[in-house]
Amino acid sequence: MPELPDVTVYLEALSERIIAQRLDRIALINPFLLRTATPPLKSAESRRVERLRRVGKRIAIGLTDELWLVLHLMIAGRLHWFGRGSKVSGRAALARFEFESGTLTLTEAGSKRRASLHLISGESNLARMDPGGLEVLEADLDAFTARLRLENHTLKRALTDPHLFSGIGNAYSDEILHRARLSPLALTSRLSADEIARLYEATRGSLTDWTELLRQEAGGKFPEGVTALRPQMAVHGRYGQACPICGTTVQRIRYAENETNYCPHCQTQDRVLADRALSRLLKDDWPRTVDELERMRGT
Repeated sequence: MPELPDVTVYLEALSERIIAQRLDRIALINPFLLRTATPPLKSAESRRVERLRRVGKRIAIGLTDELWLVLHLMIAGRLHWFGRGSKVSGRAALARFEFESGTLTLTEAGSKRRASLHLISGESNLARMDPGGLEVLEADLDAFTARLRLENHTLKRALTDPHLFSGIGNAYSDEILHRARLSPLALTSRLSADEIARLYEATRGSLTDWTELLRQEAGGKFPEGVTALRPQMAVHGRYGQACPICGTTVQRIRYAENETNYCPHCQTQDRVLADRALSRLLKDDWPRTVDELERMRGT
């Protein structure tokens, strides 16, 4: 799922291409994408783009007369830009937004349709779409600490809860926790002041560094390589590979459609965290340390 760094770079690219441009036509190819009935989608046509905004992980396009097109890409949704006069790709799209300057398309990989489009009227209605997560890049340590301690959760759950922190998902939370040298299963209520400070700096540093890296990769072009799996990542998506800091094999915790990746040496004092499915199967034979795990694999 595109997270804060990805959405930020999308917005920067869109700003260069559609601000002050007229939206001539919206072609809704998959009707299930649209989640609102009023105002009618047709009413957004022939209006100019006045502003762009990130609302959590959503992209909000502000049109004249306080109309907002709000896109949520979810896991597999992606945006593509075709400049005026360019041939629009035949790739299956859920919607096309035709501006004076070019065409923006929204595609979604796979068969599950989770991406969404809302057309809403007014700032107050837009604000209701904001889950209310803290903008860490705009917050000081005290505000971050207060939000972290608001509820007692594991760090992984806290960081990815949009009501607690804005724009952080599965991928960058793994990178943040590795950078902070903290276990994804550590409880927020048990963190020391030093650990919270490390987490705060790691969160800000990771989001800032990744935004800059993605910006450089785009190189002024519209970002087409948006993905949650990048070779520069330390642990996310690197299960079974070596941690770039210490060389320990990256481990994972699997749940539903997601998994958490972490380095046992850097983050959990060489303890292997229990994977629910496998630990239930192995019970007392579940390895507790990296050494036990390696011995098990060797047999």
